Amino acid sequence: MHLRTKAATRTAAVLLTTTLAAALLGAAPAWSAPGAAQPRAQVEVFAEDGGISRTTAPTVSPYLAAPAPGLTAPGGDGDVTPLVRNGDTASKLDVVVIGDGYAAQEQEKFRSDAAEKWREITAVEPYATYRGLFNVWAVSAVSPESGVSGDPDRATVRHTALGSYFWCDGVERLLCVDEKAVERYAAKAPQADLVIVVANSTKYGGAGYNDVKSALGYEGIATVAGGNARSGQIAVHETGHSLGKLADEYAYDGQGAYQGEEPAEANISTLTADRMRDQGVKWSRWLGKASPDGGTVGTYEGGGYYPTGLYRPTENSIMRSLGREFNLPGREAMIAGFYRHATPLTSPTPAGTWLTPADRLTVDLPVPGTLLHWYLDGREQPQLRGRTALDLGALHLTGPRSRPHLVSAVATDPTPAVADPALRPELTGSLSWLLTR
Repeated sequence: MHLRTKAATRTAAVLLTTTLAAALLGAAPAWSAPGAAQPRAQVEVFAEDGGISRTTAPTVSPYLAAPAPGLTAPGGDGDVTPLVRNGDTASKLDVVVIGDGYAAQEQEKFRSDAAEKWREITAVEPYATYRGLFNVWAVSAVSPESGVSGDPDRATVRHTALGSYFWCDGVERLLCVDEKAVERYAAKAPQADLVIVVANSTKYGGAGYNDVKSALGYEGIATVAGGNARSGQIAVHETGHSLGKLADEYAYDGQGAYQGEEPAEANISTLTADRMRDQGVKWSRWLGKASPDGGTVGTYEGGGYYPTGLYRPTENSIMRSLGREFNLPGREAMIAGFYRHATPLTSPTPAGTWLTPADRLTVDLPVPGTLLHWYLDGREQPQLRGRTALDLGALHLTGPRSRPHLVSAVATDPTPAVADPALRPELTGSLSWLLTR
């Protein structure tokens, strides 16, 4: 049986200590005092032309609106709305979208912006085909001010629930947040596998926090401008890291030649096409194939931040610049990543339930084209292949009436987009029930 267990542990995020004078629109938090050490994180920066680069940025925000002691949160703060509900959190990949810079009267606008960002993301493959594997939760973070700092200009200051701000570390398009505030709101959702912060802004920008280690289990944070039509691509790129475990395919001039070991990521390698083919590793199965991001899969020098010594699969995928598609190895890694959190088979009847011939059993196949096989006491029932509803009275039961029978459904996603045999087990799921007479 294919089992998937998701982390359910919730921990309370620590609120930043503020003075009484901070109140809702008060002074900067105490950490900003001269000489205080400020924790920093590796982040990605996204330019208007689609270019991507890395820098470090503070993990705490000077624009975080923290209430004075004794004040309660405004009405609606922390409310959770399911934007997409495809099933139980244990069998789905749960995306948490949190708004920032939306005042109490703007929460409907936030939910509309969040839904639009999800439409932008699921317009890209493999999200488009696999959207049935996802739940999406919108978490309201009510801000005392509308908008975010740095929009429209560097002098603009607004204190918000997550402390979002452009001009982070002096970079105009870098949209930073307070990591602990994000975690506190993400904890309100039923489950958090991915976290996206949608800022109340039309200004292009965002950030990718790649190395977040949250107690909730999510591995990164993507920030996007809710009112900008191009910002959804930022979230798509970031999930390439968190879900696909993909490396960046861009490089920096002057970085020198890579001289380390073979990278673990599926989309960069020290091997040329000939050596990769000879060894049957990395993307060898895709060599010579036409890729959805354009061109043919091969080995193109430059990637993983190094201009030489490392190769990438294609000339220019979304892991190199925005506005592109995942290449074939990237798409394969993303699908495998989806199935690490979600299953190809679900049922409203919990596995292990005791049933009788009078019962009707139904299952759901969230991904188009999934193959379904039924088994009775370990023997396949060919006449039932593909049926998602089964009247158990139609089964031919033999043996003593006191002996229970095992009814099993096995679903497999046969997608040709996954060529690596080592990844195929993730694409199969099974459920079993006990049948008595």
